[in-house]
Amino acid sequence: MAGRSSRPRRASTPTRIENDLLGERAVPADALYGIQTVRAVENLSFSPSLLRNYPDYIRALAMVKKAAARANRDAHVIDARRLGAIEYACDTLIRGEHLDQFPIDMLGGGGSIAVNMNMNEVIANLASERLGGTRGTYKPIHPKSHVNASQSTADVCHSAARMTVLDRWSELRRILRNCVRAHRAKAAELRPVLTIARTCLQDAEPVSLGELFDGHAEVLARRTGELERAIAALAKINLGGTAIGSGSGASATYRRTVVKHLNKIAGRRFSLRTNLYDAAQNIDDLAAVSAQIAMLAEVVIKIAQDLRLLASGPSGGFGEIILPAVQEGSSFYPGKINPVIPETMLQCCFQVLGRERATRMALERGELNLNVFEGGAAANIFDAMDMMRRSIETFVERCLKNIVANKKRCRELVSKSRF
Repeated sequence: MAGRSSRPRRASTPTRIENDLLGERAVPADALYGIQTVRAVENLSFSPSLLRNYPDYIRALAMVKKAAARANRDAHVIDARRLGAIEYACDTLIRGEHLDQFPIDMLGGGGSIAVNMNMNEVIANLASERLGGTRGTYKPIHPKSHVNASQSTADVCHSAARMTVLDRWSELRRILRNCVRAHRAKAAELRPVLTIARTCLQDAEPVSLGELFDGHAEVLARRTGELERAIAALAKINLGGTAIGSGSGASATYRRTVVKHLNKIAGRRFSLRTNLYDAAQNIDDLAAVSAQIAMLAEVVIKIAQDLRLLASGPSGGFGEIILPAVQEGSSFYPGKINPVIPETMLQCCFQVLGRERATRMALERGELNLNVFEGGAAANIFDAMDMMRRSIETFVERCLKNIVANKKRCRELVSKSRF
């Protein structure tokens, strides 16, 4: 018939109907998440920082939920049958399964409530199915009454975020230490090569080329140590403090045992913050980590700029070192090779510094009794650590280890020295 589209109609996705305080909502029939997650995706999404892209954070959240379930069993809030089902669900998430069921935007508003409810719904549906229930009915396991019992978003996400930073640190620390070793090895290799030192970009006295790389090694080692000290402070958490630090909504038994259970599950030693009201209000411990990562980035910027200067030319620049050629540098000038890896490090560090500023703003805007922007700060720290890990590892393996001295150019400069 004229005017009717000839394109085949797309088959509609099967749905189920769930209810909350705002009314009914259709949820994909096979989804492990529920109505709260659907609403959050519709209302709070704007960035690519989706929860499913942070599997280590999901793993930490599942560990917190598992510890909470055990503490709730201790407190007789849930029975052994429900505990077993919740533990089963948490274990599947700890193993890294069902990542596609976490579509929440980590930077959405609401104090990370969407993150917590996404976890609660997925765990409740997995646990209910374990006991013979059906997705979306939340029987016999309910997201709030059972999975979230004795908890709030504030202490769950607070604790899991710090666990994630601590876990990410082990790999970043390894790469930073490898970077320090590589700089020291390069310093030893280049120590016999004399060149010209510069102050204010003007000629100074002759100096070993290795001394510059030794200085790079020392500042990287120092920044690694300071970053490690800031991250170590994150082992103090607020689990059991619930929404604002009063512990209201959690029994004394739960509060006494939940961190002990978490330590056993995670294989780490966590302890409670001295003042749980302070923990809910202030995220300066996260901001301190972010500041140390930013200072590391500023040091890396200095190192990358040094290498670009020393390798500049070859005819019209300093030309004292030769960076490894990893790809063509121009679509216009034949044979041109650019310092693309140091420049990639610079681009990485620019992004890291932007994330530090966002984290600092999250600290500043945490008014009154709860900092509702903590989730955004955590996501920015996760991203900054990941970018630094990747860029520094590439720099060491594809640039630093294969730098060579242009000895002829260095001798020429020394021979012209006035000092």
